[in-house]
Amino acid sequence: MVTDDCFEVVERPVSELGPGEALLEVHYVGIDPTIRGWIDERGNYMAPVAIGEAVRANGVGVVVATNNPDEYPLGAAYMALTGWQQYRVLQPNENPPVTRLPEGMELTGPLNVGGHIGVTALIGVEEVAKPRAGETFVVSAAASGVGSVAGQIAKLRGATVIGIAGSSAKCAWVVDDLGFDACIDYKTEDVRARLKELAPKGVDVFFDNVGGELLDAVLTRLARNARVVLCGDISTYNLDAAPPPLRNHRYLMGRSASMAGFNTLDHWEKYFDAAAQLSTWVGEGKIKHREHVLEGIDQCGPGLVRLFNGDHLGKLVVDVRPPS
Repeated sequence: MVTDDCFEVVERPVSELGPGEALLEVHYVGIDPTIRGWIDERGNYMAPVAIGEAVRANGVGVVVATNNPDEYPLGAAYMALTGWQQYRVLQPNENPPVTRLPEGMELTGPLNVGGHIGVTALIGVEEVAKPRAGETFVVSAAASGVGSVAGQIAKLRGATVIGIAGSSAKCAWVVDDLGFDACIDYKTEDVRARLKELAPKGVDVFFDNVGGELLDAVLTRLARNARVVLCGDISTYNLDAAPPPLRNHRYLMGRSASMAGFNTLDHWEKYFDAAAQLSTWVGEGKIKHREHVLEGIDQCGPGLVRLFNGDHLGKLVVDVRPPS
């Protein structure tokens, strides 16, 4: 398990700007499960973060100095891979691209439903899962940023939505506030028994953010022609040993079901259209969200620990600005 003492806060001078560069004052950084993979020496879909480097993370800030007013005008807000830093020098034509925020957008928005979190949910639901009206859609980590949005999108598509979360408070939030049809507290309830009760005809779509034993349990309750969408594997990110084997994959064959993983970066050409659609839904009140904000850059490490302990509700972000 990742621990607080994996990190230290270090002060260094901000480098002077070169041609075409701009200085972003970072306001908020997102605490996402993928960070755990980035700080592992094995890496994941990106190279690992080296010891002594700033931890890689998505963040949002405002340009406070610029040598590139056309691309990075003074006072404009941007989302980028800022890392756990209070300042970040922006290069011209960066890749992954730096995204300018629309006027008036809340700065935490792009770290949640208005950015990669919401886009990941939308791509996973619309492009991979493709739920149909009347189907049963189950989502794990239902109170997380991605899980909560994925469930709401499936509900908009006419599916019956069942969440799986780790506390009664989280289950109450996704049912009472977000409109899920039901939620299973996996810490106190038998997931298989509850799915048999709530989805007697089986699960048509399982949008999985957790993996491990929970995924194995849901495989036993698949409906014919079910689709299992692998979005995350948070239960295994902190394991020293190999993850537990899937013992129930035979149900995929028996139910003529499919299981597919996806990475939002493979659908980057749809990012802006997806973000615009999510913004419309939020404005219409069809998608709800919340942020759990921690104060101070020294809370980034503890925030990552809290993420894996499940000690938060909604999208976890850190306000890294110095106290005023």
